Amino acid sequence: MQDFTGEIAALGTSLFFAFGSTLFTFAGRAFGSQRVNRVRLLLAAILIGIIHWLLLGQLVPQNVSTESLGWLSLSGIVGLVLGDMCLMQAFVMIGPRLSMLMMALAPMFSTVIAWLFLNERLDEHTVLGIVLAVAGVVIVVAERSGGGRTSVIATGRDYRIGLLFALGGSLGQAGGTVLSRLGLAAGLEPLSASLIRLTVATIVIWIFALLRGQVAGTVSTLQTKPRAALQLAGGAVAGPVIGVWLSLVAVQRTSVGIASTLTSLTPIFLIPISYVVFKERVTRQAVFGTIIAFIGTVLLFAG
Repeated sequence: MQDFTGEIAALGTSLFFAFGSTLFTFAGRAFGSQRVNRVRLLLAAILIGIIHWLLLGQLVPQNVSTESLGWLSLSGIVGLVLGDMCLMQAFVMIGPRLSMLMMALAPMFSTVIAWLFLNERLDEHTVLGIVLAVAGVVIVVAERSGGGRTSVIATGRDYRIGLLFALGGSLGQAGGTVLSRLGLAAGLEPLSASLIRLTVATIVIWIFALLRGQVAGTVSTLQTKPRAALQLAGGAVAGPVIGVWLSLVAVQRTSVGIASTLTSLTPIFLIPISYVVFKERVTRQAVFGTIIAFIGTVLLFAG
């Protein structure tokens, strides 16, 4: 019987990222996106460290080769620091709709990078599945965020720079995925790899905050809004902890192209969540995009 552990883990990644994104939306409205990004990485690193100690009996990953440590550290910087910083800036300049639309290109970038550097081969069913799944995500995201609240707020040169930031976020996610695969090549436990990535990303992003004099402000703001702080903590558990862990399982157990495509289905899961939580209506275009993405997912399993 064929093992679909990687594909299931990738789908789980999308689902938990959807829950995390919802909680981060509430927290972001209270604290601001940059503060949320810093704190979520710190909380995630601490929680993953505790889980790593409880499950593996090690506070710090043991027997990690220098090569794996290097690839995973670079993955954390590229994906969790640079990629997310670009994405947050894109949200500010061009809004979530176009930013997420550009992020849907990450699976294509991952597949090309893996083809160029990892010599991965994809059969016809898999290629078609990737194309359909990405197309479905693009259709849903393009339609779902079409309201006035998420319209583009930049024009001219700022608009073009915002698109470049969104493209940088997409490339950061793709690069982080491929680099994680290289770091896991020696058979390292995915949980250990997740801890390494998060720890390095957390150290880098807080050093950056320290240099900019933003540490004290971040801490004091959290104390003034306990409810939003709890939402932030819940998002950290759902996204950077469980979601990131599952994503590493996915890239270890299946190809980069398949893993990246299935982990990009978060906007699909956000349709029912947004309908229940934010009372957003689901249109025919959203349903059509969901069906296209589902067909692509089926083809990925068949391939």
